[in-house]
Amino acid sequence: MTTRIYVDGRIGDEHTAVVPVLDRGFLYGDSVYEVTRTAGGQPVDLEPHLDRLDRSAERLALAVPPRAAIRDAIDATLTAAANPDSYLRVVVTRGSGEFGLDPALATEPRLVVVVRALVRPRAELYTAGAAAWLVGVERTSPRALDPAIKSGNYLNNILALAEARRHGANEAILCDAHGRVAEGATSNVWCVHGGVVSTPADDVGLLPGITRWRLMGLARAAGIEVRQTALTADELRAADEVFITSSIRHVMPIARLDDRVLGVGPMTRRLAALYDDFVAGVAAAAEPRRRP
Repeated sequence: MTTRIYVDGRIGDEHTAVVPVLDRGFLYGDSVYEVTRTAGGQPVDLEPHLDRLDRSAERLALAVPPRAAIRDAIDATLTAAANPDSYLRVVVTRGSGEFGLDPALATEPRLVVVVRALVRPRAELYTAGAAAWLVGVERTSPRALDPAIKSGNYLNNILALAEARRHGANEAILCDAHGRVAEGATSNVWCVHGGVVSTPADDVGLLPGITRWRLMGLARAAGIEVRQTALTADELRAADEVFITSSIRHVMPIARLDDRVLGVGPMTRRLAALYDDFVAGVAAAAEPRRRP
């Protein structure tokens, strides 16, 4: 299990790779990032992730290295790690400069690529289901720091997850100021009512996940009705099934929401199989390219 980290053209490990303490990503969370995994050594949905990285950076007026340079850094770091499959994080910070909030104090963005051996969640979280808690911490308003920007500023999510953990839950679910369900601290949220699959609409204020986008396409192609809509906390609690999605978790069933036991439902299992088959297809397509 190997970790390799690329920083500004150099590849080290978790002990030797360094970012200067005056980097604005470290000082202020002034950065954007993406996370995905590889399948058969091939990053899953890399281009949609890099497209979202560009969108996040544009919203922050943060320069991003050329796409080809990012791809080259990813390839070099994956090759150096040589894991069968890897967790992959791409970070772009505004760079280093004098102390101060003015973004003009830094002019050279910093590219960081983190690769480590892929570790999936425990199998029982899929067979028996995970627990989630609707927390009191509100999701940040789009008029403040828009959740659609995947930035390095994660304190809102950290506080939410800490609250959920105090209740013995694996994930926190946040609502907006109007009581509408937004997303998980590290995931997108879904539910099933009468066979219809729903997930909160983008305009509630959430990060539109790449796994969420991919699963919507897979579900609709399979004839499953999927809606993006406003959901209240009570509507989520009353759902037949609840599950979450993220790049590393894939589709994870929620068997307990607050104090209500839901179990793992058939639609969740069907959607999980669709996404797992998609990832297996990525791996199968990558295998011929890996052979000498």
